[in-house]
Amino acid sequence: MHSFIEIVNRCAVFTIQNLNKINDETIEALQTSGSTSLVKTLQMVQLQKIIFAVGMFSIFEAYLQEGLDCTDGFGKAKKILEDVGKSDVKENFDNMVLAINVLKHGRGRSYDLLVAKSCSLPFKMKLPNEPYFLEGDVSEFSTLIQVDDAFIQLCGDTIYEVSVIIRNAFPDFY
Repeated sequence: MHSFIEIVNRCAVFTIQNLNKINDETIEALQTSGSTSLVKTLQMVQLQKIIFAVGMFSIFEAYLQEGLDCTDGFGKAKKILEDVGKSDVKENFDNMVLAINVLKHGRGRSYDLLVAKSCSLPFKMKLPNEPYFLEGDVSEFSTLIQVDDAFIQLCGDTIYEVSVIIRNAFPDFY
């Protein structure tokens, strides 16, 4: 069986391509019809991207727990990144874990930590009192982190980079 990190980026590309195809077809159909079901389809595409990103990171956490034989896969991975001097990768990983937590739980500690450094994040988030990412975008699904193609790719890239570093430090890790 192929490893998770070998499959995850392929899965991301496949998912993005298929969701974007549906999105494009729906936008084209909206040119001649203002049907509520078409608007719901656009929102469904956005929700599916959110579900995919959260799921990808949740499975990665299980992958880390099993591969590192621990109960806190993210915590152990962060410690390894710190120990091998990859503080920039650790910071990016921290931010992605926080973003996924915000997608799962909404406002709270993770959201507040991201707001404090929102100007330096590689993804968009709603700041307090911002109701939309783009006013008038009927496809927008209400969430605090903008999950677009770039965010999904960032999830995949982060998972891959963290996995490679861990494998270099622990050759028996998958």
